[in-house]
Amino acid sequence: MAKEKFEDALNKLEKIVSKLEEEEISLEESLKFFEEGVRLSRFCNQKLDEVEKKVEILVKDKEGVLKIEPFIPSTKGNESLITSGEDEAEEE
Repeated sequence: MAKEKFEDALNKLEKIVSKLEEEEISLEESLKFFEEGVRLSRFCNQKLDEVEKKVEILVKDKEGVLKIEPFIPSTKGNESLITSGEDEAEEE
């Protein structure tokens, strides 16, 4: 699909999941939906990875000056970590 948008792909993926969960469809049709769902899932994951690499967080340093630092996703839920290590020093 040319220039597919993340939101459109996600909506299509949600519709496919609903069809697979709710409707009685043939094995062949299920496989076709599943293949399209995998393609859409990969597309969405790729877009999310691209966006994640671009995200930056503005933070204040100890002097109150705003600076830009890269966003690093946390492995503990939806929190984010800042690479400077200043937060760790403050906790000690």
